[in-house]
Amino acid sequence: MESYLVAILTVAGIYTILALALNLQFGLTGLINFGVVGFYGLGAYASGIATETFHMPFIAGLAIAMIVGSIGGAFVALLSLRLSGDFLAIVTLGFAETIRLVFNNEDWLTRGPAGFSILTRPVISGLSRQGNAWFVLGVISVAAVIVFLLMWRLARTPYGRVLRAIREDDLVPSTLGKNIFVYRLQAFVLGSAIMAGAGSLYAHYVQTITPDNFTTPVAILVWMSVIVGGAGNMIGSVLGALAVVFIYEGTRFIGPWLTMLDAEQISALRFIIIGVALILMIRFRPEGLLPETSQRPAEAASRTTTS
Repeated sequence: MESYLVAILTVAGIYTILALALNLQFGLTGLINFGVVGFYGLGAYASGIATETFHMPFIAGLAIAMIVGSIGGAFVALLSLRLSGDFLAIVTLGFAETIRLVFNNEDWLTRGPAGFSILTRPVISGLSRQGNAWFVLGVISVAAVIVFLLMWRLARTPYGRVLRAIREDDLVPSTLGKNIFVYRLQAFVLGSAIMAGAGSLYAHYVQTITPDNFTTPVAILVWMSVIVGGAGNMIGSVLGALAVVFIYEGTRFIGPWLTMLDAEQISALRFIIIGVALILMIRFRPEGLLPETSQRPAEAASRTTTS
């Protein structure tokens, strides 16, 4: 039971990083990125190739993953950020599917459907297997805390307020001299780099990655984490990721109670349960568990109250 709990917390930490990155793009800036798994997979494979093919250490693989993710994010952003929301969503979704097909077909680089094995892990020699599992959890938790603090601080700076203004009505900040395209580009690239970093952590945790690890259901869980937690609220993204992962993993235990269903049907039922939970959340609490708080200055808020 301890091993299973550690595994769930580790996965929850990775999804927390993904949710925080998506919250920067969607929650703060209003960019609809359905290509989460594309950048997630880019980071995983880039880190795996760096450490296993070129024999680099884990930290170098993580850095290369984030660089590759930022390059991929810049490429997609430069091609699509001038499009409206729906068209941007379609472009990013197509990008993710294209990346998955590349992973699946370029055997010389990614080893195709057979999977890419990764031996390098952030572990300490001499520790037991369970001890190293806790250590990996610690590494991912530290990474999640760093990303959270970065996003939390960014959201409260003037830069974060500009992103919110762009999300609400980009005409207003543009009349004040703000370069809307540059701000959107920066937010998209930073979010993509963080998603790729999460992919690197995932790859070195599971040690074998295949194209099937980076499919649309993964993106759905990340989007649910942001929506359930509260778009625009970084603490909400953390709570949303924890809630979604624990609900999704907890539904594994319904199998013994539903003997009339096979494994594939139970897997589909788990997503149905998640979907119903999302529908209920949107129906009864559309702002999420922790709605975004007002960012008005204290003086303005006090004047409004007294008047």
